[in-house]
Amino acid sequence: MSPCIVAGAPFPANVHAFTTLRHGAGASQAPFDTFNLGNFRTTDGDDAGVVARNRVELAEGFGLPSTPHWLKQVHGTDVMRFDAIPAHGDEPEADAAITSTPGVVLAILTADCLPVVFAAKDGSEIAAAHAGWPGLSKGMLEATLDAMRTPAADVVAWIGPAAGPSRYEVGRNVFDAFVSHDAGAAVHFAATREGHWLADLPALARRRLVASGMHVVDIHGGDLCTISDPARFFSHRRDGRSGRIATIAWIDP
Repeated sequence: MSPCIVAGAPFPANVHAFTTLRHGAGASQAPFDTFNLGNFRTTDGDDAGVVARNRVELAEGFGLPSTPHWLKQVHGTDVMRFDAIPAHGDEPEADAAITSTPGVVLAILTADCLPVVFAAKDGSEIAAAHAGWPGLSKGMLEATLDAMRTPAADVVAWIGPAAGPSRYEVGRNVFDAFVSHDAGAAVHFAATREGHWLADLPALARRRLVASGMHVVDIHGGDLCTISDPARFFSHRRDGRSGRIATIAWIDP
């Protein structure tokens, strides 16, 4: 397997999850160098043929049991359930995916947003969600848990690499999107200058997952910052034009 970040959560032995790095595989040229897995909607400018080859290298080099289910992510709250290997070129519009079928591979693209992998403690079901601040504030993670057949109290989650709390500065619109619905969420914003705060997206995610019925001890990760680590991660906030890393999950076939 090429270099990657293996999910740091006590998932059942039959569940696998990891996040790719920007280097160590692939053939994309700067500023998408080298293992860009994004599609046109996320990385305008990279060569589509090169990205397609990068995705083939992902499936083959990382030993995936099948072609991943890619999504057209739109910062919404729609969740797809997949029970079979995808048709060629099929990328439905959604920001999370669920499966209970062994061998079906889920994929989420990010470059600062939160990638969150969920797994039933008995290994019977998994989900993968994309949650930037718009989706997180609108209830993307709650929608994912609601769509799972497994009760939230029986789920383990891992938050992958994302914009970290010491680097992700936001404005009033982001602060209000969270605090207007939950005054207590203000503790996860640190004021920097007039009308601006450093937002702790992983902490906001944990808060919402616990409110949805998960146990705090079952929520892991959230300690890797994409913005502050250019050697390993793409970052839209840091670079503007950027590739995308992928968070991958499946149940053993």
